[in-house]
Amino acid sequence: MFLNLEPAERIMDTGNHSTVTEFILAGLTEQPELQLPLFLLFLGIYVVTVVGNLGMITLIGLSSHLHMPMYCFLSSLSFIDLCHSTVIIPKMLANFVTQKNIISYPECMTQLYFFIIFAIAECHMLAAMAYDRYVAICNPLLYNVIMSYRICLWLTVGVYILGIVGSTVHTSFMLRLFFCKTNVINHYFCDLFPLLELSCSSIYISELLVLVLSAFNILTPALTILTSYIFILSSILQIHSIEGRSKAFSTCSSHISAVAIFFGSAAFMYLQPSSVSSMDQGKVSSVFYSIIVPLLNPLIYTLRNKDVKFALKKILNSTKCS
Repeated sequence: MFLNLEPAERIMDTGNHSTVTEFILAGLTEQPELQLPLFLLFLGIYVVTVVGNLGMITLIGLSSHLHMPMYCFLSSLSFIDLCHSTVIIPKMLANFVTQKNIISYPECMTQLYFFIIFAIAECHMLAAMAYDRYVAICNPLLYNVIMSYRICLWLTVGVYILGIVGSTVHTSFMLRLFFCKTNVINHYFCDLFPLLELSCSSIYISELLVLVLSAFNILTPALTILTSYIFILSSILQIHSIEGRSKAFSTCSSHISAVAIFFGSAAFMYLQPSSVSSMDQGKVSSVFYSIIVPLLNPLIYTLRNKDVKFALKKILNSTKCS
């Protein structure tokens, strides 16, 4: 049954189906008094995210001593986080200050496509970074051989290929569905399970596909990261210096915290059937992997990295002198 809410909820006849051509995003909350505070909060988060990730990309590009595999991965992660946030937050901010949170069908599918690309890419980029750290700490003498620039390039390209292939598969199956139940998406952006809830077509194959590909794109990188950090922590325990050991633990704990937030919230959203999960709880968990983690990553990798801090000081000093 359609919501008779104004011309925004137009429908189009396709054979015996009435297909939604525009959706309404329910957003994070329906309470009017929270709209402005949430707008200001997420605007601040987006500004810090953009500045932090653009700053990281620029800093790594300008600092010649940061031109090595570890920082190439970090620069790619910053690019992914920047794009990931930009796909979601600007539309979300606009919806906080408009009466009707309308998004057209083509815009919705486009947002879904690019969101999935960068979500999958982030999963595998974090795994590539963990593997790079494992090689650097556990096999330092072979680091330049194992993590050559060529290997670094192929790993980075592979990350984006996985994102594009996964997103193309998901979006292709989504485009085949008819949406004729209602046009209100119980989310603040176009995501897989909220859209599947609106379909009047059979969603068995699409839902199975989401679970299988999510298991691959979440569990495989998570296990790679877990294995890498087990070896890294075992190497740290062999450090005789208490100060050096505590610094290494501090750095690893901050990285692991960000990774745990990202994969934990993503797993909660995608590794259970839509019939089991609560979409209201899913909206909260999605805030962490789509908004909070892209904010945290540049802060964690900047504040916990002496090479990055040194490069930042050097650029700031040269700017002052000029």
